[in-house]
Amino acid sequence: MDDLVDMIVSDGSPSQIADRIKDILFAKSAERVDAAKPYVASSLFGEEGTENYEDEDSDDEYEEDEEEV
Repeated sequence: MDDLVDMIVSDGSPSQIADRIKDILFAKSAERVDAAKPYVASSLFGEEGTENYEDEDSDDEYEEDEEEV
């Protein structure tokens, strides 16, 4: 993430900055998908233990971001 800030500060190419933002968002979403896969699979196939899954960054993060604006 620091490299993104450095790119912005040093007047990096807008396309490179946009690509870096996309890479960061893709990596973050891939982590969430990987974390949810076992719980989704077990709920689809009727296995127990699905009630323990809770998205750590669920709506709380978005509510905090909206308040800051």
